[in-house]
Amino acid sequence: MTKVSEIMTTEPTTIDVRDPLTDALRALEAANFHHLVVTEHDEPIGMVSSTDIYRLLHELDLELDGSWGSYLDQQYTLEDAMSTDLHTVQADDSVVAAAKILSNGSFHSVVVLEETDLVGIVTTTDLARYIVDTASE
Repeated sequence: MTKVSEIMTTEPTTIDVRDPLTDALRALEAANFHHLVVTEHDEPIGMVSSTDIYRLLHELDLELDGSWGSYLDQQYTLEDAMSTDLHTVQADDSVVAAAKILSNGSFHSVVVLEETDLVGIVTTTDLARYIVDTASE
């Protein structure tokens, strides 16, 4: 049985729920990933993606030219954009457990815990990479 810990991305990037939305967007745009784990007191409480933030901008009818930065940070918080429907698996769970969550199409990432400590994230990309690697063995 392949464990989630064998395919997960370790040390996922996190952002504190009190940090500005523009910090989250900058982190997402500067990196090669699409999800940030939102934490409060170092505990995972949600996820935010660039899609979530752009969706909020669209709902507010704000231009994507960057002129909205200070307005957005003064009027809205990460809680306004993030998903609080956080799905988790344990690091020693089977990859199948993560695949079942990701296969419904509503989620693109699953938070990985050891007990209650955040240790990783599994994304649809991680799962696809595992399938390709396994199929080519």
